[in-house]
This record gives sequence, C-alpha cells and structure tokens, in this order.
Amino acid sequence: MREDKIRIVVADDHPLIRRGVRAVLSMISDVHVIGEAEDGGQAVELYRTLLPDLILLDLQMPNVDGIEAIAQIRQDFPQAKILVLTTYSGDAQALRALRAGALGYILKSNLHDELIEAIHSVHEGREFLSAEIMSQIARHQGNQQLTDRERSVLILAAAGNSNKRIASSLEISEETVKGYMKIILSKLDAVDRTHAVTIALRRGMIEL
Repeated sequence: MREDKIRIVVADDHPLIRRGVRAVLSMISDVHVIGEAEDGGQAVELYRTLLPDLILLDLQMPNVDGIEAIAQIRQDFPQAKILVLTTYSGDAQALRALRAGALGYILKSNLHDELIEAIHSVHEGREFLSAEIMSQIARHQGNQQLTDRERSVLILAAAGNSNKRIASSLEISEETVKGYMKIILSKLDAVDRTHAVTIALRRGMIEL
C-alpha cells in the first residue's frame, strides 16, 4: 500500500451497506479502508485508535447515533474529516450533521454517482453536499428550526399521545404542551399536528 492512499473508516450498522461501500471504494486507486464500525460508539473508538484520514458514517446507528459520534470525534479531533452517507434527505438532519462537524453529506441513493468525488473533496477540506440536500437547505433557509423540547413534544404527538400524556411524560403542564404545539405549527406552517408530523419527518426534524 502506498503511503499517499486516503485511509478510511466506514461506519454503518448494516453489513450489506458496508459491503457495498467497500465495493465502490475498491475502485478508487488512492483509497484504503482500514476499519469498519457497526455503531456510533465503535466509530468513535476506531477513529481514536486508527486516526484515519477520513471517516464515512451513517446517521442512524445503535448505541451512539451519527450526530453524537460526529460531535464526539470533532471534540477530540477538531481537524477530523467526516463524510455522512445516509438515507435522510431532509434539510434539518443535514444541518444538524454539518453543525456537529461533518464536512460532507451525501445520500445512499447517490452512492455510485457521488462517493468518489465526495471523498476527495472532504479529504481536501472542501465541503461536499448532494444536490438534493443543497436544494432542501436553500428551500428552507429562512425557516426556523425546532428546539430540542419542541422536537420531544412532536415526537410524542407523532406516537399518538394526547396533550395530557405528553405533559406527564415531559413533566410539564398540559397548557405548556398546548403552547409548544402552537409554536410548532407556526414554525412549520402546519394546519394541525398530523400535518406538522408529516412535515417534520420529511425534513428530518424527527424520527419515529
């Protein structure tokens, strides 16, 4: 192996996805996969142990999710080159990943078309976003994001909980829940809670 190869760790909880990624990476002459992780916690530990040139990771992983893994890696290694490969095309999820410290964000549906260019861009310190992601971010650029508490309220509402049960789960008053719901509807320009859930899921603000 030549010393100038880009050393990569791949983190995804699905073995078939990791196999597919490795198959694409095997076609890149200047890339070498030095490790694989099945969850976010392993990804963080492998980064600390192997110090790769770049880590390629999914967002939805067990134990420690991708966003938290990105934050942990960047806290210890501010110059870490992190590329997200995910199914989430929503602007909110992409912005969370970028704010946590990712430099690139591409979709698994575009794996064969974008992975090579994305790896080289991120390795060189340049941001790389799928065109679909850039379009989503631009479309919602002026919109307000949900706070963590507002997300918690909406997630519980999406699960079919009444305001009373949401209040009990979050240890707040029912009136406070109603207040949060009004804010959520306003931020998302939604007509009711079902509409709000649909919008939040599409934009990657919440997961079920």
